[in-house]
Amino acid sequence: MNDLRQQLISTALEWERAFGNAPLITSALSEYDAAMLVGMTREEYSTSMQGTSSVKKGYDFKYSGARYQVKGNRPSGKPGSFVTLVPKARNYEWDFLIWILYNPRYEIQEAWLWEVSAYKAAFDSIKRLSPAHYRNGKPLKMIKERSSGSI
Repeated sequence: MNDLRQQLISTALEWERAFGNAPLITSALSEYDAAMLVGMTREEYSTSMQGTSSVKKGYDFKYSGARYQVKGNRPSGKPGSFVTLVPKARNYEWDFLIWILYNPRYEIQEAWLWEVSAYKAAFDSIKRLSPAHYRNGKPLKMIKERSSGSI
């Protein structure tokens, strides 16, 4: 699966070199990476995502009974492309939110966890969120992708 992740990134970066803009893979990639960050195996993630839609309301995946909403940003690396605006959750139908910041090569630079009540208290009245806002959450450390076998 890690090879599949790298293939997706390589293809997106090749597309970006050829056509100027990368395909929109940050959402799918950040959801997968967030699942790995909280301890899911790639097989557990694969099984949990079968039959789901990328536009389901409320949360992106469930693990150990908790619902996770995921937000991610990736600057292109072009002049002026640093991240100043981060996506805000539009609902509170989740238990935890994870924000991931990538570098232009889709490598995780930082990841932050928010519990829903703390997130709502901190950000409900704020219209525009920046990375500095999300950095007040709990920092998550990248762990090696876990596998319970092959898929």
